[in-house]
Amino acid sequence: RVSAFPVATQDVALVVDASVPAADVEAALREGAGDLLEAVRLFDVFTGEQVGEGKKSLAYALRFRAPDRTLTVEEASASRDAAVAVAAERTGAVLRGA
Repeated sequence: RVSAFPVATQDVALVVDASVPAADVEAALREGAGDLLEAVRLFDVFTGEQVGEGKKSLAYALRFRAPDRTLTVEEASASRDAAVAVAAERTGAVLRGA
């Protein structure tokens, strides 16, 4: 059953070694984000001087929604931060621009 409460979307751009599969990063994001995560979508892959030799930037849209309430910005941000932490631990991902 789909929640009637609004979606909170947060984007993250993560820099990883070029050899790291995007699917591994996505799996780590899903695990870290927890139950509030409704969907993950990879919307950009970038390589070039800005991200460094042998690296790529993966940009994901994370959609959060609670079944019983409207999420606060703080709740969505905490879930995003937890997702990024697991991605960092598992894949060596670093927030782009961090």
